[in-house]
Amino acid sequence: MVAVDTNILVYAHRKDSPWNKPAAAALIELAEGRQPWAIPWPCIHEFFSIATHPRIYVPPTPGHLVLSDLDTWFQSPTLQIIGESGNYWEILKQVLKTSAAVGPMVHDARIAAICRAHGVTTLLTADRDFSRFDLAVRNPLKTS
Repeated sequence: MVAVDTNILVYAHRKDSPWNKPAAAALIELAEGRQPWAIPWPCIHEFFSIATHPRIYVPPTPGHLVLSDLDTWFQSPTLQIIGESGNYWEILKQVLKTSAAVGPMVHDARIAAICRAHGVTTLLTADRDFSRFDLAVRNPLKTS
């Protein structure tokens, strides 16, 4: 299964992003496809936070528009929203040990652990740091 990281959600949402078209195309492909795909809950929270943040975007996206995009994505019948599960702590502990994540990297380790707990094999992200978590990453923004 493929999961989507925050940055792809933000770029797909923000029309002023130089990566809007490839990010939106990647989400459309997943949403209209037959294969299951996922968005981790922490990425949903972070997406809302970033898109509405007045120091990141001028103007920030009004909250109701962010919620509207989320509602649209949530309508995909193949989407799974994933979060911490019963074995989450054991997986997170292993991810933290093997990656040596500290500080802000712990947030990414959390996303990686949630993905691993739910059988995600690939994370769509523009964040190169995820490769340290023994999770395949694919950047849909790269043209070559």
